[in-house]
Parts: sequence; structure tokens; C-alpha cells
Amino acid sequence: MSGPRRRVPRWLVATGLLTPTAAWLGLFFLAPVALVVEYSFATRDTGLDKVVLPWTAQAYLTALNPDFLPIFVRTISYAICTTLACLVLGLPLAWFIARHGGRYRNALLAAVMVPFWSSYLARIYAWKTLLDDDGLVNKLLGGIGLGREGGFLLTDGAVVLGLTYGFLPFMILPLYVACERFDHRLVEASYDLGHGPVSTLRRVVLPGIAPGVLAGSLLVLVPSAGDFVTPKLLGGVDQSTFGSVIDDQFRGGNNWPLGSAMAVVLLVLVIVVVVLRGRRGEDVL
Repeated sequence: MSGPRRRVPRWLVATGLLTPTAAWLGLFFLAPVALVVEYSFATRDTGLDKVVLPWTAQAYLTALNPDFLPIFVRTISYAICTTLACLVLGLPLAWFIARHGGRYRNALLAAVMVPFWSSYLARIYAWKTLLDDDGLVNKLLGGIGLGREGGFLLTDGAVVLGLTYGFLPFMILPLYVACERFDHRLVEASYDLGHGPVSTLRRVVLPGIAPGVLAGSLLVLVPSAGDFVTPKLLGGVDQSTFGSVIDDQFRGGNNWPLGSAMAVVLLVLVIVVVVLRGRRGEDVL
């Protein structure tokens, strides 16, 4: 007879399960971030178009110049407006799919994912055509007296619209999961206790789906803050974001230290916004 089977220590099991994920994140996330941080302290070699020693903080002094403050504010404003717009548009749809989707639920979820089946760049170019002076949007609104001379392209609204269109599915999917797990009998109980729709939404629904709201907000806020394609195509010089400025430094200006420093500053700024939002999220809900 064989002896009693030895139990594998729990810490060894946890180590074995976490090691592949930790190695993946370390190789494809931490290492590139560390490389960007290293470049941010390097010196630009204008003759060879590369970064060289000695290390210096000059790139950070340039990135933190007050002249860039409006771009910082505009970037975070776009990201917050996009997150709020995605939440307002995505919550009713996610609620409807979870509550009334029935046998069409999978088809509705597939419809949400349809934009991912085509190129993001092609979709933004399509919006550029729609929002132009001769575009469909301006023609339709012009028919009811709401048209705009020159179209809606190269405006703040065009940038937010493009970002909202691009990242809306990232909000809908976490909200759908949260709404599906939500006990919908709580809504009926709230109505029975005399609460109206607004009070029920604020006191019952939002706290109940708070994990989905937080996950969706992070999935929209972070990439929209770093997006540079949409502001470049739908905005203009006056709608420049930090992502587009970083892109200019790496590709057009060949100033990798300044571009890296700006990327690090933007990363830290987004982390601060996320932490503050996370701390206040429960109070807001």
C-alpha cells in the first residue's frame, strides 16, 4: 500500500499559478515602462538622433513647463467627458440587454462588439468625413437650422464624440456583467417603499453595479487620456492632447527624452486621477 498523499503547500501552488502572469507582465509591461523612464532621463543627441548619456532631468523640466498646463487640462477633461458620456450612453443599453435581452442577448452583445471587427483608424476617418463641412451630420443639422459653418470638425465636441464612439464598448461590457448579476428584485422593493426612479437609480442601482461602473470607467478613462489618433484627426492644433504631443516628439521631433518624460508625467497624472476617483467613487454612488 502506498503511504498517505502529501499535500502541496499552498504558497507553492500560489507561486506556480502567479509566476506565468508575473513573468508576462514583467516582460511586456514593466520592462517597456522602465525603458521609457530610462529614456526620460537621457540626453538627446541631435546629430545621431538617439538618446545618450549623461542622465539629466532637463526633459522633465521641459515637460512640466507651465506652457504645457493647458494641454494637460485638456487631456484630462477629454478623458473625463468621454468617461461620463460612455457611462450615460452605456448604462441604459447594458441594463436593457441584461434585463430584457432574452434570447437575443448574444446577438445584442455581438452588435456591441461589431466596431472592433474593423480598423479603429478607418472608423475615425469615417467620422472625419461625417463631421466635415460637406458631411452628413452638418447637412442633416443644417436642415433644421442647427448646422455650423465649416462643419463640426476641428472642435472639442468632435474629439469627445470620436473618443466616446471608440471606447463605448469598453464601458458597456463591464456594465452588462454587473447588471446581469444585480438582483433586480431590489428595484421593485425600492418602488414598493416609495422611492421614485431617480432615487432608486441613485440609492439602489448604482451602488449595486458599482464594480461594473468602476471597471468600465477605468477601461475608458485610461486609454482615452493617452489616445492621440482621435485628437489628431478630429481635432486641430487647438485641440492637441498630451498623447498627440508625445507622438510628435517621438516621430516628428526625434526628441525621445522629452517624449518619454511626457509619457511618464501623463502616466503619473492618470494614476492620481484614478486613485482619487476610486476613493470618492463609493461616496458619489
